[in-house]
Amino acid sequence: MSVFVKKLVEKASMKKHSGFSDSLRPDDVDPRLVFHYGIPSGAVLVAHDSIQQILAISTKDGQIKLFGKDGAQALLESSETIPSKFLLFIENQGILLNVNVNNQIEVWDLDNKCLSSVHQFGKEITSFTAMRNGAYMYIGDSSGNVSILRLHKVTFSIEPMKYNIPLLVSYGKTNEIGSDIAAKHVLPQPTAESKRVLIIYSDGVITLWGIRESKAVSTNSGVSTMLQEAKKVTAACWACSGGTKVVVGYSNGDIMLWSVPCPVDSDAEQAASQITPTYKLNLGYKAEKIPITKLKWADADGKSSRLYVLGSSSDSSSTSLLQVVLLNEQTETRTVKLGLHPHEPVVDFELATSSDQNKHRRDSLLLLGRSSYVHTYDDSLIERYLAQSQSKSSPSLPKEVMVKLPYGDSSITVAQFVTSIPCMPSSADEDFSMLAKDSLPLFPFERSLKDGSNSTFTPFSKAKNLLITGHSSGAINFWDASCPLLLPVASITQQSDNDLSLSGIALTALHFNYESHLLVSGDQSGTVRIFTFKSEAFAPPSTFLSLGNSRKGSSNIIRRVKVVKVTGAILSIATTGNLKQLAVGSDQGYVYLIDPEGPVVLYEKHVASEFCTGNISMHFETCSFHGFEKDVIVVATKDSSIFTLEKDTGNTLSSDVVRPNTPSKALFTRVLDCSYRGSSVPDAIEVNSIRSDNSTPKQSFMLLCTEKSAYVFSLSHLVQGVKKVMYKKKFSSPCYSASTFGSPDVGLILLFTSGKIEIRSLPELSLVKQSSVRALTFSTFRPLSISDIVVSSSLDGELIIINGDQELLFVSTLLHEAYRFVDSASTVLKKELVNAQGLICSLPVKEKKKGIFASVIKDSKSAKARNGHEVETEDCRQSIEELSTIFSTSNFSMDVVSEERKVMNEEDEDLDIDDIEIDDAKEKPRGYPVIAGLNRQNITNRFQAIKGKLKNTKAKTEKVGVNEVEEEKTGAAIDQIKKKYGYASSDSGAANAAKTKLSENLKKLQGISLKTTEMQDTARSFSSMAKDLLRFAENDKK
Repeated sequence: MSVFVKKLVEKASMKKHSGFSDSLRPDDVDPRLVFHYGIPSGAVLVAHDSIQQILAISTKDGQIKLFGKDGAQALLESSETIPSKFLLFIENQGILLNVNVNNQIEVWDLDNKCLSSVHQFGKEITSFTAMRNGAYMYIGDSSGNVSILRLHKVTFSIEPMKYNIPLLVSYGKTNEIGSDIAAKHVLPQPTAESKRVLIIYSDGVITLWGIRESKAVSTNSGVSTMLQEAKKVTAACWACSGGTKVVVGYSNGDIMLWSVPCPVDSDAEQAASQITPTYKLNLGYKAEKIPITKLKWADADGKSSRLYVLGSSSDSSSTSLLQVVLLNEQTETRTVKLGLHPHEPVVDFELATSSDQNKHRRDSLLLLGRSSYVHTYDDSLIERYLAQSQSKSSPSLPKEVMVKLPYGDSSITVAQFVTSIPCMPSSADEDFSMLAKDSLPLFPFERSLKDGSNSTFTPFSKAKNLLITGHSSGAINFWDASCPLLLPVASITQQSDNDLSLSGIALTALHFNYESHLLVSGDQSGTVRIFTFKSEAFAPPSTFLSLGNSRKGSSNIIRRVKVVKVTGAILSIATTGNLKQLAVGSDQGYVYLIDPEGPVVLYEKHVASEFCTGNISMHFETCSFHGFEKDVIVVATKDSSIFTLEKDTGNTLSSDVVRPNTPSKALFTRVLDCSYRGSSVPDAIEVNSIRSDNSTPKQSFMLLCTEKSAYVFSLSHLVQGVKKVMYKKKFSSPCYSASTFGSPDVGLILLFTSGKIEIRSLPELSLVKQSSVRALTFSTFRPLSISDIVVSSSLDGELIIINGDQELLFVSTLLHEAYRFVDSASTVLKKELVNAQGLICSLPVKEKKKGIFASVIKDSKSAKARNGHEVETEDCRQSIEELSTIFSTSNFSMDVVSEERKVMNEEDEDLDIDDIEIDDAKEKPRGYPVIAGLNRQNITNRFQAIKGKLKNTKAKTEKVGVNEVEEEKTGAAIDQIKKKYGYASSDSGAANAAKTKLSENLKKLQGISLKTTEMQDTARSFSSMAKDLLRFAENDKK
């Protein structure tokens, strides 16, 4: 035991006169989750930071698991126990954004691993995207509007911006706006993300929005009407690094590639170029009406660029739900694809990048299954397969690897945990990075980066905590649990002195005694093996160097193995204090007393149970029986029945069986040795047994914990077959694990399916403290099975909980620190990688104009001019500063939007030529709202300015103008305005007014002529688009 636990036991033994409740105080304990390792249950979404190499997995109950480099892991918990809807990294900034189903945007600080702020969005969020530098976020909602939010990286807070993109203004078909149109995807255009953003609506309309102009630059409204089908947009992503190709997936299984105007085109060229379809991918989804749920594009220099396509889960589907298709210049003539067939339906996927210190990069495709398992593929093998498929060769299919706990080749079926072992002190220069190199990686793509790690074993003498695991294959492994990342110590596959192979039979019971170096195991077939270790295996490495640096197998550390065969699967093993005898209980109700030296079975006893056979525990004890000291074996069965056998003969001491009134599944038993001092004595202790010094002799109790209740029986009565309940506690929810801590026992640890952990004092079972661990909760969000849970506890109150092949939890109940490097093992963010400026600029991108994407740019002259030239990227800092000014200004007031909606619903009226107003196009300042001048405040300000000018004009009538024509125009305009607003007119005659009116009408006619020319140009552009559409339709028929 640790020093802390010893002091706690000493304090608990000095009980006060007021009773037992002071034996253990709330300040002495602190039940908590120290570390979580593995994949959490109920996982739904996955995200990846390619620079920091952090993987994030969110769950249905509001947890987010982070996986960093060097095996570092951290578990985040939201205040809301609800699923995530969007999960997004701000790359290399230490910020993770999580949007839950209640439309709350959570900002997580990965450095401090805490929730910094929560922003409640007022509408249903249907799209969530952030700029690459993370300064601004685009939020699309169910009403079709797009809002802008600013992320303050210093305070980790979110600020709504005044700039917005209303559906009424951005939607291409303003007279056909429906009530159920949502902004499904908002994609900033690569290399121009501060100028252009692509909005894809749920009904298929695509709009390229000019941020500075605050208007739609280009749209596919005309084309989408021609291709109208009963389908909705379900997925979309960019399909090139230059932002000129976008791929869209639909609810009916269609996958369409669209061309988008190039960011370097002039405004006039972009306005003349519509967003047009270029190619339809036929991957078999449409034939079975399988909706496309996710699309992701991977760039590989054009030749091997790939598109990853995921269809919605359908067990009856014959089409591969996850496919990878090659996107290059040959796609139009031949579709090269690869169908992946994971073992379960996929709910999400991500491409993860890993690299070591030598910059060896390895990409992996991670699939998140419906049952929370993660499946991986080597992405380089996928790329190789697609490349070789273009030739006539037959490439080999990439192999799927399921992510499991790396602690053994088979599942853990039983475990024992030993803490506070006397060991060698740690080296002063040892750090976490050195330790992480010897740990086993969780993900397959990390394994190749740790050459030789699987062959490095830690000496027994360096292990402060030791975890022994028994596996379904029959193997036994020893792990150094001094740190949350378990290090291999030894592995035993030996069955006997002559057989070193695995038995292949699952282990069901373990009993390890560190002082005597003795290990007893029992398996499903009833085989008991007694292992005696070499004492030098536990010596410091200086005296046993060969074992310190080589793989420790059975032959290295085992002195001898003895085997005993019994009836039934082994459920419990107990030894006497001197290890001269051991008792074994089986699931068929048999009890065996064995001499391990022989080994010899001294006797076999069958304990008949009324409800359920199976002996879960046995205890060697010495107690008083009718005035005589008797050595007995106390046996507890699965149905909570308790028997007492005479140790030497195996005979039952009483024909009566002690059991609770309402039997339930027994979990744990323990013999408690207690003595009482003072005036407060339990009622079950006879008064005549109290000594003259006002003290009682040593009393022993039997603790029984079931799924429903906990009982403390008098052992002296129990041996005689008399049920004497000293204390009892009924549980409010099902309990699945119980254990004690301290020697003698001072506290009881209870784990409940509700996630609650209770600490109760012994023997009175009073509640000391309770807490809740969400990762231990059994619910519909976390479909855990008790049969998959393996709980091992130590006398120091430390627990290791293993959930199948998925996760391993370290739980502490006392205040002392039992593990080293917990903070380092939880640090997933590498601060040295974070960009000090907080800006991430993209590299120049070369646009290639060939293959099926040649129609992206209509103007052949401009295409030739740009062919082979790099598209220049923006200056990030300047762009962000400009966006700050633009987004801080309200570009569309609610009054204007309401008024425009009202006007659109009214019938058009006939216009007179005098009503035609063709204003000169004036250059607006950057970020200036297009129609902000329509609001009432601006109109009032203009009228006041005109009033002031009129007064100045009247005072300066004698001055000669520089330009007579301008004076006439000004005078006429002033006369009209004065007359309209009640001012006296000037001396200008009617002739001047008529002349001015004629000049204005002439200019209007000239403007109409210009508009006609523009319409002719647009018609020619539309004719070209129609030809492309016809070609597209013909290819589709083929």
